[in-house]
Amino acid sequence: MASSKDFLNYILEQTEPSGDITCRAMMGEFLLYFKGILFGGIYDDRLLVKKTKTNTTFGLPDAIPYEGAKSMYLVENIDDREYLKNLILSTCKDLK
Repeated sequence: MASSKDFLNYILEQTEPSGDITCRAMMGEFLLYFKGILFGGIYDDRLLVKKTKTNTTFGLPDAIPYEGAKSMYLVENIDDREYLKNLILSTCKDLK
């Protein structure tokens, strides 16, 4: 199932306080970048972020974006902009 542009637009709106978030469409889903760093994506209308050492403290559940992919973290608290900003910055800190 492909992700909707409405969900993508909502996530982009919610992550605006993080600044410099871009996306790229990929096979019906969307990859998310912060200042050019791939930190996660939208898969089946779910926001997932890569696993890093620092973002383990958020206690997020594991999720598989698609069959055969590595496990990522499922972000369920998508309505809290400050939470998303902290999560994105924490995730990207380890991906530099």
